[in-house]
Amino acid sequence: MSPPEDATIVTTGADATALTAAIAAFAAGTEGAAMPESARHVMRLSMLDWCAVALAGRGEPVSGIVRAMAGEEGGRAEAGVFGLAARLPARAAALVNGTTSHALDYDDTHFGHVGHPSVAVLPAACAVAERVGAPGPALLEAALVGVEVACRTGAWLGRRHYNHGFHQTATSGTFGATAAAARLLGLDADGMAGALGVATTRASGLKSQFGTMGKPYNAGIAAANGVEAATLAARGFVSRPDGLECAQGFGATHAGEDGPLGEVLAALGSRYVFETVQHKFHACCHGTHAALEAIATLRDAHRLAPEAVEAVALTVNPRWLKVCDIPAPTTGLEAKFSYRLTAAMALAGRDTGALTTFSDAACADPALLALRDRVRVRAHEAVTDTGAEIRITLRDGTSLDSAHDLDRAIPAATREARIRAKAAALLGEDAAETIWERIAALETATPPFALDRLATLV
Repeated sequence: MSPPEDATIVTTGADATALTAAIAAFAAGTEGAAMPESARHVMRLSMLDWCAVALAGRGEPVSGIVRAMAGEEGGRAEAGVFGLAARLPARAAALVNGTTSHALDYDDTHFGHVGHPSVAVLPAACAVAERVGAPGPALLEAALVGVEVACRTGAWLGRRHYNHGFHQTATSGTFGATAAAARLLGLDADGMAGALGVATTRASGLKSQFGTMGKPYNAGIAAANGVEAATLAARGFVSRPDGLECAQGFGATHAGEDGPLGEVLAALGSRYVFETVQHKFHACCHGTHAALEAIATLRDAHRLAPEAVEAVALTVNPRWLKVCDIPAPTTGLEAKFSYRLTAAMALAGRDTGALTTFSDAACADPALLALRDRVRVRAHEAVTDTGAEIRITLRDGTSLDSAHDLDRAIPAATREARIRAKAAALLGEDAAETIWERIAALETATPPFALDRLATLV
């Protein structure tokens, strides 16, 4: 597919039109055998994590609302849905499953672009895989391609896009979902570029929705957009194949940073930046996790009692203040985006990995509020995006300092152990182990993939 003859192409340094062409060629043409086992393993772990948080999130109000809407509309029975016995059309299933899996805000995050790749890509990949009867390996490979496209595109859009107010889970996530769906539909590189072009006029989602049902809905939108864009392209729908980078394209109109292509596309196809994805071990916004880890280190090392704490100074990178700095949350959902209250929870020894810790009641707990009001949040450019610095001043005048950076790599075995433990805590050990075994078996499975063969959905 070629752009119209009178189209104006914007280039910066290297040919900027190479972006879509490169990711389209990668997404359509990469052979599964060329995908490193280390990346495939992280994808399998993320699939386990995704299943666990989706199953645990079935009962959330936002999940029920979106599920009820899609269920009432009905349609062709193509794909399984978390929390619903009936199957739905692939696009509707992706919408519901994307929303449901992000409902708890307990899913993976990639800090290269500050987005949640799996909740956008996996619902689209699973839904289309079920529609076309793809086997397990094809599903896993499409999902891995999709999350990589989301991460690379997100890096190109950059911090300016995110800081301007766009939710990368919804925006770059749409491009990843589209790539996964288009690969499963068998599109070649030109068709893939066309699908990504459709996606540029559909991708949407705002950070202003954080703390509301709109945030998990953004993940559902991304997944559904991906199914729609790929399906239309497969049917011959014509769009700008350079819609990401052209004049008045997605990047230009959505505060894209237009990152250097040499860096954005470095080792595309041989190195998977998705491997550095971070998995959540606290049931709240990932932006609070470095602070929670630093506080826990001091709390445990010094056996701190809440009443011994006079003040807490929490320092983070400035951009996080627009994400998770709700000073006085009143709901459990808002609490997940509050540095002050999550810090108080950690100081009080509350289990921030437990879903029940984040409740409306916690926001009114006098003991937690007293601790919350001793926490002061400040920002400094010297703190990395993935880090936090803590100073706890005790009533006897002692000052204790700690810092943590989520970018610090953890051993592969440790990552697997923590994700499997998290899944067991959410679902029970037997259910979590069964799902993990079934995901591992997808690597060699020949029957068509079906979501309800991984887990009991209802």
